[in-house]
Amino acid sequence: MKVEIWSDIACPWCYIGKRRFETALAAFPHRDDVDVRWRSYQLDPTLPDHHDGTELDYLVERKGLSREQVSQMFEQVTAIAADEDLSYDFGSVVVANSFAGHELLHLATARGAGDRVKEALLSAHFEHGEDIGDREVLVRIGVEAGLDADEIVRDLDTHTWRDAVVADVTAANSLGIRGVPFFVLDDKYGISGAQPTELFTQALEQAWRESHPLVMVSPTNGTNGTAADAAACGPDGCAV
Repeated sequence: MKVEIWSDIACPWCYIGKRRFETALAAFPHRDDVDVRWRSYQLDPTLPDHHDGTELDYLVERKGLSREQVSQMFEQVTAIAADEDLSYDFGSVVVANSFAGHELLHLATARGAGDRVKEALLSAHFEHGEDIGDREVLVRIGVEAGLDADEIVRDLDTHTWRDAVVADVTAANSLGIRGVPFFVLDDKYGISGAQPTELFTQALEQAWRESHPLVMVSPTNGTNGTAADAAACGPDGCAV
């Protein structure tokens, strides 16, 4: 079963949604048969590589909210993240364009390290105040996930994965995705937002049942191919 997840590295709800989905997946009996694919999305593609100002300043300006409103939002999201064992520190967040991080993620996915890099990017941004637009930070994250440093530098310099990132964003637009995280199961079921773990569990089970329908096998009597009498119990009792 395929699960595609559109998200942005600079999205606090994307990290929370990742944790909740992972909790549901860990308890899913067929988890080893689920192929999770990370897709790129940018909440603000107009950001420069490095933004002068804090996350608070940026959101006050972008959303037109008061500093008190944004600060309260930070407190609420931090508390929700803590319930998922995430330690958000909005005071240290470095506001930066996430495009290069998405390029790194595509390279990592091609080398079988997509989830490790996705986790590291989100943690670096929201928990450790690292600059996800900084080349040295991206190279270090990639190397720690098992990627080759020279390949990372080359691919970022030449924008090897630019078209792949753009294709993800284009696909999101065609699906009508206007916010992240957004989960698509087997090209059929869509889940918008960092929903509770129970909803992800329900969606995984439903998608699995529909992609792996139960086929009934009826016994025959071995002579004329007709079904033999079955011994079974039901609401009205047991057959004898």
